[in-house]
Amino acid sequence: MGEVYRARDPRLGRDVAIKVLPAQFAENPDRVRRLEQEARAIAALNHPHICQIHDVGPGYLVLEYIEGTPLTGPLSSAEAVRLALQIAEALHVAHQKGILHRDLKPANILVTRDGRAKVLDFGLAKVMASDRDVTRTSEGTIAGTAAYMSPEQLEGRELDARSDVFSFGLVLYEILSGTRAFGGDTVAQVLRAVLRDEPPPLRTLPALERIVQRCLAKDASRRYQTMGEVTAALAQGSAVASVDPQPSIAVLPFANMSRDPDDEYFSDGLAEEIINVLAHVSGLKVIARTSAFAFKGKHEDIRGIARALDVTNILEGSVRRAGSRVRITAQLISAKDGTHLWSERYDRELTDVFAIQDDIASAIAVALQVTLAGTPAYKPDPRAYEALQRGRYHRQRLVVATTRSARECFKQAIALDAKYAAPHAELALTQLLLSINGEGALKDIADAASAEARLALDLDPSETNPHAVLGAIAAARDYNWTVAAEHFDKAVNGRSVSAEARWAHACLYLLPLGRLHESVEQMQRAVDQDPLNVGWRIILGSLLNATEQYERALEELRKALELDENHTSATVNFVIGETYWSLGRFAEAAAAAETAYRSVPSHSMSWGLFAAVLAHEGERDRAAALIAEHGDSPRPVWGRVWYHLLCSEIDEAARWYRVSIEQREPFALMFANYPVTKSLRDSHHWSTLANLMNLPATA
Repeated sequence: MGEVYRARDPRLGRDVAIKVLPAQFAENPDRVRRLEQEARAIAALNHPHICQIHDVGPGYLVLEYIEGTPLTGPLSSAEAVRLALQIAEALHVAHQKGILHRDLKPANILVTRDGRAKVLDFGLAKVMASDRDVTRTSEGTIAGTAAYMSPEQLEGRELDARSDVFSFGLVLYEILSGTRAFGGDTVAQVLRAVLRDEPPPLRTLPALERIVQRCLAKDASRRYQTMGEVTAALAQGSAVASVDPQPSIAVLPFANMSRDPDDEYFSDGLAEEIINVLAHVSGLKVIARTSAFAFKGKHEDIRGIARALDVTNILEGSVRRAGSRVRITAQLISAKDGTHLWSERYDRELTDVFAIQDDIASAIAVALQVTLAGTPAYKPDPRAYEALQRGRYHRQRLVVATTRSARECFKQAIALDAKYAAPHAELALTQLLLSINGEGALKDIADAASAEARLALDLDPSETNPHAVLGAIAAARDYNWTVAAEHFDKAVNGRSVSAEARWAHACLYLLPLGRLHESVEQMQRAVDQDPLNVGWRIILGSLLNATEQYERALEELRKALELDENHTSATVNFVIGETYWSLGRFAEAAAAAETAYRSVPSHSMSWGLFAAVLAHEGERDRAAALIAEHGDSPRPVWGRVWYHLLCSEIDEAARWYRVSIEQREPFALMFANYPVTKSLRDSHHWSTLANLMNLPATA
């Protein structure tokens, strides 16, 4: 509806937001009418959870400046209900004043630093007629955002408060689940879903699911009839959410009590296998290995660990291995008060280790009063299992050299037991990760990785990571978005979804197709699964840059530095430098870029950014020297693209971008819709480049 600027009011000494009609619409009567309509709507409302208006003039509004971030999920039940109550109360006040919002969606709701929801953008608000309590919308007209509109709104019918109730239900569904209730790759698909389909079931408290289902009834007469009714239902749900949180668990690495320190892989592997089994438990949130294992050897208070990981339960234990026998102890601890819910000891032959895993997982499921979905029937060769655990142990260290070692362990496991699905799945994923990190071109390893992924699915169709690998290859090598969609749908909508699958879906599918906010949502879910994983936070920070949420990006990147300020310094400082550049804070961008470059001089984007910063600061000789040193490397070439883009050398940027596409560098896809490539997208080169990737030129 307009362009929004942050400004300073010198008279009152405060920051404000100025909403201005773009020049091309300044004389457009409809746009002027909408702006005036928004001013009147906001002026009629005075509520702490509604953005306030300060002034109005010809073609502009002066609004309250709100420092916050758009509403995103998934959130805990208690937090979702807390924010939903604030939003519902704001809408109830608006409806009492006879005003419908008509464009309620997460992007139009900000969450302030102190946790308050603020509803904004009343540009499509309508005044309800006092006689019929419906809007004066003309028959057949449609205004709003398709994915968040009620069925009657999509059909252009007259609206009342129940239309906003439906949109509110969509918002509540999204912040509880982290995904839209009605998806689709095209507007037509979304429209059909809203009009005909039911959303996938929510994994939340039954009381909250009932509220959402009633809000989303297709027939308006079956919904809550007012936002006041919704508020009352949520108030009851708030009490439920506060006393009955979703069951959640972190499995800490089991202590290695054996004489041989090399047996550590065995104790770590046992904990990881229990994580894998518990991930199939319906209704149970399970923290990923990376975050749970961050507390290894630190002897911290259990309740402190639970707070850091936001879980209700902790499983810890120990392993003592002697010859062919093993003694395993395990205990489940309540995070609320540190009491023991369950404990058990197992003395078994090593050949029974798989039965031990199943026994422990089943006992935990009973203790948490949830239902175990089932455990894998196949029992592999113990030697293959041992090799698999060694491989996982090496790969989780997040270093290219140890990831190579992991690859060899998975190959060894396959050689020992070719019918064991897990090593094939892990090998396919490891090959993909190595390629993304510069270890071999994707086009060279794709066939082998695909073969391993397909073999894993043949052996165990319940595996989800192979679908993520196949989806990534279909997208990044073949540019086949139909096949990619089919695989990613299976990868991220199964009962158990790995953080790696969410990363691939976010960066190699949603992001290239321009579904930027969905990519952020998917990556946020990966971070929630694995909150202490440095790499996921860095990627989330980068995706926030794609959506121009720069301050929030910096917050995530600072958290990444706090978690691990050495191992990932090149990547995290590069993204920090990218963020500062986008904010126009060039001195800070230069410092971060130089830190990234000095840490790993061969890091392609780091030297590209550093060279661009030097050129911007007038040090063109140093920039030229960097380009001469690194710019002709056969792979990756993305540093050249980055440099020429930031230096506004569009023809050269396009030339190197084409080389990147031909070499199937994933960065060509990942950055296709970033702000940094906007100048290229606006050029005559883009239609050709987009066509090479089978992307729409206007994505």
